[in-house]
Amino acid sequence: MPDNMIGFAAVVLALGFPIAAVWAWAWQRGRKFRSDERMAAIARGVTIPFEADLPPSSVSRRSGILLVAAAIGYSLTFGALARWEPDAAEAAVLGIIPFVIGVGFFVDAYLVRREVRA
Repeated sequence: MPDNMIGFAAVVLALGFPIAAVWAWAWQRGRKFRSDERMAAIARGVTIPFEADLPPSSVSRRSGILLVAAAIGYSLTFGALARWEPDAAEAAVLGIIPFVIGVGFFVDAYLVRREVRA
């Protein structure tokens, strides 16, 4: 393994684990807050619907937007780097994968919305 990869891995691990731990703690805290809120409402006698916050078509559309935007940004970044490092053009091609998955989410959102109308 080249020396520069060892340094990169050390930085990723040193920063990645604390960020993941804080994210997991915050996610669990949010779930506990929502659960406590539901339990308090049930104790008062209020009926709580157990529905998703967003309809399925909105979830798919949001995922599609994020994946397509990330794929375009990834490809543009490595495309720009290819001006100085020709091997970076090969990495830019890998942006096709999340792009196609994002387009699939758009198709899913369209089909789900069409089923709901029918």
